[in-house]
Amino acid sequence: MSDIRTDPRDGAAARTLAPELLERIRRQRRHTLELLTVCAVGLVPWTILLACTLPSGYTVRQWRATWVGFDVLLVLAMASTAFLGWRRHRAVVVAAVATGALLVCDAWFDVSLALGTPDVWLAAAVAVLVELPLAGFLIRKVLRMLSLAQWPPATPLADGDGEPAAPEA
Repeated sequence: MSDIRTDPRDGAAARTLAPELLERIRRQRRHTLELLTVCAVGLVPWTILLACTLPSGYTVRQWRATWVGFDVLLVLAMASTAFLGWRRHRAVVVAAVATGALLVCDAWFDVSLALGTPDVWLAAAVAVLVELPLAGFLIRKVLRMLSLAQWPPATPLADGDGEPAAPEA
C-alpha cells in the first residue's frame, strides 16, 4: 500500500500523505526535538565546566594539520555547494548550510585564536568582510529556497494531538 494517497476532491494532481505516514513523521519529529532539547540542556553544564577548568593557554600538536584539514573541509563544502547548485540538486540546501556553518566556525576560531596578537586585525577583517557575509548569504538563500518548497502536507501538523494545526491567517 502506498504512503501517498490521491485526494479525490482535487483529482490525481493533488496528493496527500497516508495517516500512518503522518503519524510516523510526527513521532520522528517529536523524538528528534526531544533529543536536541536534552543535548542542549546537557551542553550547558559541560560548557560551564570547561569555562571554569580549561587553561587560558595550551600548547598544541599538529597545529598545521588541524588548520589545513579544516580548510580542506571548507573547500569541499564550498565545492559541493557549487556543484550541487549547478546541477540544481535539492541537496544543495544541506551543502550550503554546512558551508555557512563552517564559515562561521572559521571566523570564530581565526579571531579568537589571534586575540592578543597583531594578527587579530587581519583575522577580524577577513571574518567581517568575507566569512560572515558569505555565511549569511548562504543561509539566507537556503531559507528562501525552503520558503518556496512545497512541503507535504499542505496543512501544518499540530504537536501531539494528532490533528492538523489551524491554518495561519
